Amino acid sequence: MAEITNILLESGTNELEMVEFYLDETLEPGDALLEGLTAQAVGADQAASYRGYYGVNVAKVLEIIRMPKVTELPEVQHESVLGAFNLRSRIIPLVDLTLWLGKTPAARTEEPKTIVTEFNNVTTAFMVSGVNRIHRISWEQVDQPNPYMAAVSSNTIVGVVKLEGRIIFLLDLEKVVANLNPKLSLRLDDLGDDWDGTTGYRALVADDSALVREMQRDLLERAGFKVIVTTNGREAWDCLTSFRRRVEEEGRPLSDFVQVVVSDIEMPMMDGLNLTSRIKNDSILKQLPVLLFSSLITEKLRHKGVSVGADGQISKPEVGTLAKRAAALIRERGLAGDHAPAEGGAR
Repeated sequence: MAEITNILLESGTNELEMVEFYLDETLEPGDALLEGLTAQAVGADQAASYRGYYGVNVAKVLEIIRMPKVTELPEVQHESVLGAFNLRSRIIPLVDLTLWLGKTPAARTEEPKTIVTEFNNVTTAFMVSGVNRIHRISWEQVDQPNPYMAAVSSNTIVGVVKLEGRIIFLLDLEKVVANLNPKLSLRLDDLGDDWDGTTGYRALVADDSALVREMQRDLLERAGFKVIVTTNGREAWDCLTSFRRRVEEEGRPLSDFVQVVVSDIEMPMMDGLNLTSRIKNDSILKQLPVLLFSSLITEKLRHKGVSVGADGQISKPEVGTLAKRAAALIRERGLAGDHAPAEGGAR
């Protein structure tokens, strides 16, 4: 598992390859986990330690290595930043994921592993207690955390997988990196003095992150778009098929309802690559431009969006270019039409 290469899935299959890893923590007296959850405890004292299971998309993983020799940094934003190490002439920061999650690390019974990741065009390494294996599953097996779970986990969980008798949490590693370095977080950049904010274009947004959805809505509405937001690819597809049905029944152009789709890639139920593939293989919906907006858009992975027919791809830190690129795609496709929203169209 050292090198994560040549194992990425064919695009558009709605499958996820997930690296499963675990974190061993010590439970303090009075911790709620001490009651009812000791079945997954580890170590000699089962009432004092706990093993939690987590996952990360293989597409974000460069490699998995043994614990490297770390050089401490003179000043860090959080105690979880252990320092940095040299990996083939690249200096990479190392984050103790157990500490970042606010947990007390358990006494080590084995050498920890380091997961080296790349997303948002940034390379970061995470120290974990150990790595189990890589699973290939359907995104339909990934449940979206309910609002309560999202709130109590401070929105660090983006998906829940029930697998082989245990629960695996997909972590929002982008949030970890953005919190440690605010310069890497999404920002609403200036649209520019030459921007016409009265377009009235209609955009459908699909993203499982509430924060990102609202940021996109805010940005696009400031640019004059009429915006529909959906929480995953399945919900977006259902919305699009309802528009297609009205196009066929009422004889109206698709642009009366939607003129561009902006989609994340990683989403429960249906991912953005599968959503794009479905759109481009539909006789009516294929005219819609699709703009992928994801942390997974790197030079190494850009071909996956191209292979399913995406019309444009933007890495998530570059949110300021989103509205201009969406408007340009609408004009290029000749879908500008009447900008005024139709009854029953975008809202």
